[in-house]
Amino acid sequence: MAKILLVEDDVDLGDRIVQWLKHEHHTVELIADGQQASDYLAQLKYDLIVLDWGLPNRNGVDVLKEFRNSGGVTPVLLLTGKGKISEKEEGLDAGADDYLTKPFDIKELSARIRALLRRVPQFTTNSIVVGPVELNVGGHTISVNGKEVQFAPREFAMLEFFMKHVGQVVSTETLLERVWSSESTASSETIYTCVRAVRKKLKEAGADNFIRTVHGIGYKVENV
Repeated sequence: MAKILLVEDDVDLGDRIVQWLKHEHHTVELIADGQQASDYLAQLKYDLIVLDWGLPNRNGVDVLKEFRNSGGVTPVLLLTGKGKISEKEEGLDAGADDYLTKPFDIKELSARIRALLRRVPQFTTNSIVVGPVELNVGGHTISVNGKEVQFAPREFAMLEFFMKHVGQVVSTETLLERVWSSESTASSETIYTCVRAVRKKLKEAGADNFIRTVHGIGYKVENV
């Protein structure tokens, strides 16, 4: 599961991409304005950015240049109807990691996104094992003591985030930012409810006390 910012002003295309990526278990935020994209990138963290070149108020290349100049290192896939070699050079030189010309098959977009995510350390491992719990990222399955346990999509995403940050204290604010969409109505109570549900399933499968509460700070999964 990755948190992806999609900046695309074609409503139909944007909606199609969002639905496809959600089907692949990603959290996706869709915005359609270049200046809004700059504002989001100045405040929020993403695992991947899919950025259209031609945007209202500010074009994607200007957004990208500012992001890179400010130290942003998140992989960026640039979408555009511009297909000349000189235009591709401009986009890549501005800091894009990949470039996809419209129109495109959404399966190709998906493949390019997977390729870019493989460059991010936390997405290079398909299977994560912590103690009795094994999480298969690609297969979207979780096993406890060798037996598969069913989790809801958001529960899976939360447990995946914990296991990718094993040994680290994860705050409620971090979970809201990285596992939920910034525009969702999720709150600290939402986090508590989700953690409680995950703990219950883990306990029933034989992995009690897998997620520890660090009082006043957040939660932690130990590398046992």
